Amino acid sequence: MIRPGLLVLASLLIAPPALANKVFVTNERGNTVTVLDSASWEVIGEFPAGNRPRGITISPDGKELYVCASDDDVVRVFDPHTYEELHTLPSGPDPELFVLHPSGNPLYIANEDDNLVTVVDVKTRQVLAEVPVGVEPEGMAIRPDGQYIVNTSETTNMAHFIDAESYDITHNVLVDQRPRYAEFTADGSKLYVSAEIGGTVSVIDTAAGEPSIVHKIAFQVPGVLPEWLQPVGIRITEDASRVFVALGPANRVAVIDGKTDEVSDYLLVGQRVWQMAFTPDEAFLITTNGNSNDVSIIDVKAEKVIRSVQVGEQPWGVVVAPE
Repeated sequence: MIRPGLLVLASLLIAPPALANKVFVTNERGNTVTVLDSASWEVIGEFPAGNRPRGITISPDGKELYVCASDDDVVRVFDPHTYEELHTLPSGPDPELFVLHPSGNPLYIANEDDNLVTVVDVKTRQVLAEVPVGVEPEGMAIRPDGQYIVNTSETTNMAHFIDAESYDITHNVLVDQRPRYAEFTADGSKLYVSAEIGGTVSVIDTAAGEPSIVHKIAFQVPGVLPEWLQPVGIRITEDASRVFVALGPANRVAVIDGKTDEVSDYLLVGQRVWQMAFTPDEAFLITTNGNSNDVSIIDVKAEKVIRSVQVGEQPWGVVVAPE
């Protein structure tokens, strides 16, 4: 006979089941969003998302999913549970990437064809401001305290720092050729900017005073041509101990030590790795691989690719629901 106390002890030793989160992947050529389950990594849905969906994000409460429908010149808003389109937001021409204020409102959108950052109130669905920036704006980031927004312009080769209240550009930082993406550390002290053609990631000190580049990260993979090492998407762990950089046609994700800003490893993923997203617990990192039409699942702690999953045609962006 098993004593009740032993049953209680046994139940405590059994790990609770992993909580599943929905993973949403935009398929740029397929004009859809594929939905995965983060526990099983199975495809559980797919729905139309307009013409050329690229950038994707979700509200902090998980109730609204935002998709840049680039060729429709709008941001489409979906219910993440039913996949029903709720409404659209004005975006300016050719929205590609965007970022939400930490509060969930407003939305800051890069308009590649019009050299603008459009600021939209997601509740009233009104344009609050249009901020002229450099040529071909692409990457968008917001400092976690919400004080300013950063846009990267691909042709001007700059990171533009925009005051979140006045919408004035306060600083311009010259980086390497064709900056694609920008990401702050959780404490807002550092900003990482990828340069696709330059082949580097600039590390910008934003802790105090004028932002300045303090380090540049270069990449080298045996057997891979230097011109294939094209940094694009960036993700940083909450504790800033590791930085992950998608290297495009090199089919690798670089792992960077967040303290030294030195590359510690390269992980082989699918073809033309583009954007990435963590699960909320940072146990996994999902990458979109545009030319192999799949996503790769990386075990973050082990720094190991554990699975690939076929999605739609030319996956581009990815976001994970917070619930």
